[in-house]
Amino acid sequence: MTSSVADNPDRSRFEITDDGELAGFAEYFRHENEIAFIHTEIDPAFAGRGLAGVLARAALDSARERGLAVLPYCPFIRGWLGKHPDYVDLVPQDQLIRFGL
Repeated sequence: MTSSVADNPDRSRFEITDDGELAGFAEYFRHENEIAFIHTEIDPAFAGRGLAGVLARAALDSARERGLAVLPYCPFIRGWLGKHPDYVDLVPQDQLIRFGL
């Protein structure tokens, strides 16, 4: 199976496809130099394949490349950040306590 992640700015979300089929997305709100992740969803037909983690990593890598501060309102993204401390620096220092990081 081949998965890929792409930003779809028209829908304000990163989308992950698996063998060309939409498997899930991470919705965001973008404002100036910040990106607020608000919801992540994987279609149940694709559950258990680790696609949510692939999606989170790609979305956060994109934020880093663009120099964006991350506001992890989405519980999945917030939890993923908690398990990957090398990405926590994307969250502004003054917001770490707010998000429990």
